Amino acid sequence: MVSVAARAEDLLKLTIGQRGTWDTAVTELGSQAGIFKKYDLVLDTTYTSGTDETLVPVIAGTADAGLAVGTLGAIAAFAKGDPVRIIGAEATGAADYWYSKTTSSIRSLDDTNGKTIAFSTKGSSTDSIVRAFIKEFDLAAKPVATGNPSATLAAVMNGRVDVGWAPPPFGFKEMEDGQIRLVAKATDAAIVRDQTIRVIVANTQALAQRGDVFRRFMQAYRDSIDYMYGGSQKVIDAYAAFAGIPEPMARRVRDDFFPKSLLDPDRIKGLDMLMKEAVALKFISAPLSKEQLSALIQLQPPLTH
Repeated sequence: MVSVAARAEDLLKLTIGQRGTWDTAVTELGSQAGIFKKYDLVLDTTYTSGTDETLVPVIAGTADAGLAVGTLGAIAAFAKGDPVRIIGAEATGAADYWYSKTTSSIRSLDDTNGKTIAFSTKGSSTDSIVRAFIKEFDLAAKPVATGNPSATLAAVMNGRVDVGWAPPPFGFKEMEDGQIRLVAKATDAAIVRDQTIRVIVANTQALAQRGDVFRRFMQAYRDSIDYMYGGSQKVIDAYAAFAGIPEPMARRVRDDFFPKSLLDPDRIKGLDMLMKEAVALKFISAPLSKEQLSALIQLQPPLTH
């Protein structure tokens, strides 16, 4: 039995991609509710534009863990010998969506041949999804890295890219105002629905030296997810304030785009397909062996109280 008796608070430095989305708000909402403090944890969070920015501090050891890291990016980093380990799933399936200007002729993925379609950064989950769109729908679209949602929206509106990407609730106001239209959801690609496209990674040395801290972190993370789906109005209000959106929109983000199963941290799904994709896209030269996967994926078991 692991005790969570009173102890000095431990600091964890985190990098997290895409501030303001429901799935990347777990640590924020859990912290506001006092859940991480219950496990004697203090979180120091830096938000990033995507996988590359999230991984660099973790690899360097200046951050202990990175959240919302594209699984392909994590696999590639590990294969290069970088000190990263996967300690949890961040998103299985995806709530991201793709859009065009309403003045554009693009209304569906079928209209994107010969056009540009955005993803955030190489190795990110949005990179994987765009590749899945192109493969499954046999598209002749050109993927373009556009960075974070704000930069992507600017690129779409000034015509530098034809189809943008966004995580809910980003872009909902522009959609309601008639500036942009929905073109596709991530789950339109069948391969995405049962695939863990984003993960939580830890610095290898930090994980080895502070195993108890990471176990407590992941338990607080689980408890925070339970709180987020527990029916409390307080969590919707907190998320609305954090994301800077109206309460009805905050509720829509959770209820229409993020089933609780999407946030399950304890299952990594679709590894075989992810490995094939990583090889095909030259993130790795050959599939990782069972031994390598065992070293890479170190899910943290729940605490017993």
